Amino acid sequence: MTNKQRKRFIAGATCPQCKSVDSIMLYFENNVEKLQCVKCEYKDVQSATDVSEQVASAADVIGVFKP
Repeated sequence: MTNKQRKRFIAGATCPQCKSVDSIMLYFENNVEKLQCVKCEYKDVQSATDVSEQVASAADVIGVFKP
């Protein structure tokens, strides 16, 4: 049995490394949000504490949806 991850592309996103548009995909691995560019080796990780800090600083946010 294989464990398939659901990967989604972010429309209009620009890779900070290669500047390519529409090449960034978002996926979750072990409850950690990860970004990856499919054209270069760029990767970024955002932990739950990073998300919590961003939400706490944003006055307009009512809540964070966690699927």
